[in-house]
Amino acid sequence: MTPTTIGMVAGALTSVAAIPQVIKTMKTHHVRDISIWQPLLLALGVALWMVYGILISDMPLILANITPLICNVVLTYLKIRYGGDVC
Repeated sequence: MTPTTIGMVAGALTSVAAIPQVIKTMKTHHVRDISIWQPLLLALGVALWMVYGILISDMPLILANITPLICNVVLTYLKIRYGGDVC
């Protein structure tokens, strides 16, 4: 495997990792067991990776962070909306 292939596979896996949690949370509205900090910190982290990718003009890095950014922002929103006590 080339480094590019490894990076693309890693990006694809991390991009889709949060999708099942978002779907489950949207269906059940159950957020009690989700910590607000996990999706919030991940959203911040992937946003910074995306900004870094933009700064160095690395399209795979940019693209690999769009989906997890959206998913973690949505999870944070759902936690706030359905969670009541977010901390």
